Amino acid sequence: MHRSTRTRAADALRIVAIGGGTGLSSLLHGLKQYMHCGGGDDLPGYDLALTAVVTVTDDGGSSGRLRRDFDILPPGDIRNCLVAMSEDEATLSRLFQYRFSAGKGLKGHSIGNLLLTALTELNGGDFARAVQHASDVLATCGNIYPSTAANVVLEAVLADGKHVEGETRISKSKARIRRIRIKPSRPRPMPETLQAIAEADLITLGPGSLFTSVIPNLLVKGIPEAIAESKALKLYVVNLMWQPGETIQFSAADHVRAIHDHARRKLIDVVAVNTKPISSLLQQRYQEQRAMPVLNDFEELAKLGVRVVARELAADGEKVRHDPAAIADLCIRLGYDARAARTRAMIA
Repeated sequence: MHRSTRTRAADALRIVAIGGGTGLSSLLHGLKQYMHCGGGDDLPGYDLALTAVVTVTDDGGSSGRLRRDFDILPPGDIRNCLVAMSEDEATLSRLFQYRFSAGKGLKGHSIGNLLLTALTELNGGDFARAVQHASDVLATCGNIYPSTAANVVLEAVLADGKHVEGETRISKSKARIRRIRIKPSRPRPMPETLQAIAEADLITLGPGSLFTSVIPNLLVKGIPEAIAESKALKLYVVNLMWQPGETIQFSAADHVRAIHDHARRKLIDVVAVNTKPISSLLQQRYQEQRAMPVLNDFEELAKLGVRVVARELAADGEKVRHDPAAIADLCIRLGYDARAARTRAMIA
């Protein structure tokens, strides 16, 4: 089993980041800068044991094609995490994210996806072991596990009663999502995932697509139970904007309710919300896509029994994205505070 030599210290701060898509890779990129392998000369290096648990329900683009052609788990989100957690991210990003613009059968595929497919074939169809080998080769600053080794498919039940199958079709739906299911139901997680959750100081959910990146991990048998039983602090990083096809008109509390509803239990201790204003120009651009900033309904969040941490978490740029440094700094602080509180409780 791959273990980064930089995260073996017994007193390492243990963070488990659960999610998928660009939101998870952005958080991992930010956390890596605080590790000895991150290369951030202006930031302190920590003994940080970082584990990413990644959803495997993507069925579109290159990942979807490889999934259908080779009967493997979709490699795209895993690829992004490998790049984000690698020591030489700048070089690997250019290589792994490179997509062929031409070529029969190659057009649209990324090199990283093809590498993970090849490693899966070389390991007798064992995708999880292929990810471990890729992590070794790339010297990633932590561990990356698919949420399940089962070949699963998402199904959404919409507010109008219709059933939509497949992540791509769900993301394009216009009706409000009532519930997300996974088929086959209750697939098993990897034992390493449950162990990492049990040993964690901090468990993060999000940022990322609520119904297609975050919640699918909670539909894997044993994962929500393990999170609930873990002594770790559980943090949810709320998305910055509504997501068309998934969370139109969702407030921060709506996101939390959906997570607890699908997990069938209260999981979240702390909710991180953004207070940095989104520029009017960006809001106008996103409004054309039926997306607005997520409302921070503090009173409703309080009713859900969660602590709210309000920070300027949005990055500057042409797209509305979380600032990797800001959310990583928040995670580090909350993780150490949680560990200190548990230590005080044990002494008392």
